[in-house]
Amino acid sequence: MIKVFVAGATGWAGSAISKGIFNHDGMQLIGGLSRSNKGKNLADILQIENATIPLFDTIDNALEKIDFDVLVEFTKPDIAKKNIITALEKGKNVIIGTSGLSNEDYNEIESIANKNNASVLAAGNFAITAVLLFKFAAIAAKYIPNYELIDYASQNKVDAPSGSVAELAHRLSAVQKSTIEVPIEDTIGVKETRGATIDDVQVHSVRLPGHVLGIEAIFGMQDEKLILRHDAGNGAEPYVNGVILAIEKVNSFKGLKRGLDTVMDL
Repeated sequence: MIKVFVAGATGWAGSAISKGIFNHDGMQLIGGLSRSNKGKNLADILQIENATIPLFDTIDNALEKIDFDVLVEFTKPDIAKKNIITALEKGKNVIIGTSGLSNEDYNEIESIANKNNASVLAAGNFAITAVLLFKFAAIAAKYIPNYELIDYASQNKVDAPSGSVAELAHRLSAVQKSTIEVPIEDTIGVKETRGATIDDVQVHSVRLPGHVLGIEAIFGMQDEKLILRHDAGNGAEPYVNGVILAIEKVNSFKGLKRGLDTVMDL
């Protein structure tokens, strides 16, 4: 039985993930993190009958009261890194779904994980269709050196780009860096309209009502183009199966892996 603690347990994604973990035969939802609901019973909030699942305001307070095997991190970048490092220093394995962490953050997290013989699986997106987009895009990047990414989200998303697109840029640049025919600095007009350069990839973030989360990878060759696109709906259910799989697989390695596909047979 894998004991799981969810940081962000009452949030949009965290609520669905918490229910999925609770209903899984091989897992026990041991507690959750929610600063606005500290001291309450997560089971009452999620309308789970006959269960007691304590909520805490900080990871430190949680670790003083309960023991768990895996931290599932779905909060915000400003507190996620502390949660992750604190859990790793206690030898806990970690699943990261929070966006906004930098490559430098991940380098530090990897070092701490290795030092404590722990495991971290980070994925910008746990939806299976997004995982497949990552895989297909990596294949395309081997053969097509000209590509750019578009990041879609609602008007309320404060971080840009999304963790999914930042991770995709990182992954694709490791396959083959995107070729920019006209250097950005030579752009005539407003250079910012060419997007931001992330790991040598041009990324454009759109924040508008009507979008939830979306990724578009556009590859171009002479007289042809390839467009790969993933769009999420309003519910968090697509992430549940991916997180469950991540929890099952996180103990199969040590250190840091980035991307759910790294532990899948694809």
